[in-house]
Amino acid sequence: MRVAYDLIGNKERAIALLGVSLKEDETEIAKEIMKRHKNVKTVLKKLAERQDIYRLYPVKLVLGNPKTEVVHRENNYLLKLDPQKVYFSPREATERHRIAEKVKEGERIWVMFSGVAPYAIAIAKKKPLCEIICADLNWNAIKYANENVKLNGLDKLKRIKNICADVRELKDLGKFDRIIMPLVETAIDYIDVAFAHSKRGTIIHLYGLSEDKKMKDIEKKIKEKTKYLNVKYKIAGRQNVLPYAPRLNKVRLDIRVLSEGVGVN
Repeated sequence: MRVAYDLIGNKERAIALLGVSLKEDETEIAKEIMKRHKNVKTVLKKLAERQDIYRLYPVKLVLGNPKTEVVHRENNYLLKLDPQKVYFSPREATERHRIAEKVKEGERIWVMFSGVAPYAIAIAKKKPLCEIICADLNWNAIKYANENVKLNGLDKLKRIKNICADVRELKDLGKFDRIIMPLVETAIDYIDVAFAHSKRGTIIHLYGLSEDKKMKDIEKKIKEKTKYLNVKYKIAGRQNVLPYAPRLNKVRLDIRVLSEGVGVN
């Protein structure tokens, strides 16, 4: 069986999520998946690509238990979520580990478009003294993010704050040592917000979509977006994260800020 699908969950209970482009008999595929993976209790199928401001896939139940809330185990932490209510990609576990490895203890970090807080949890498990602000528009994501902080025993540290808000509307956040922008489709539209909350030495992890292995197309967009901003920066790193579509990759550019930010609104 050569069918791509995501597994979200743990050894006891998991959900299989079939892709939009599946052409085969979805019920037979679901039966085969459940036969191969005894922990899969639910099989869902994406009906279309991500929609609305919450980046949710419309899905339907193909087979199994209609309950879609699950606890996903990733690396050394747990993430509670419902793929019908929040966006989450299990394929990005390696990338979250990469970012957590880059963080230095005691950093002040802002995760934009933070979802159920997988980046914050990954970082805090390795560097518990970091202060992490997470922001997302989806209230369900923030609800699960708060649960995940407790689920991983990080609530006692009081170092993670989850805020339900448009990142452009947030006030009085101050400056950060590191800013993570994992919304690949439109993160670049908020690069001015990231620079406004930066200082000399801040690292901005900007995610985007690129057809160019050297990511020159993304760099060009950054220059266009920052043309009128009084800020200096350099590209300190590049990472091909995952294939996204034919001839299109999800990528990360690490931007080091060389001057003070453009100011906080």
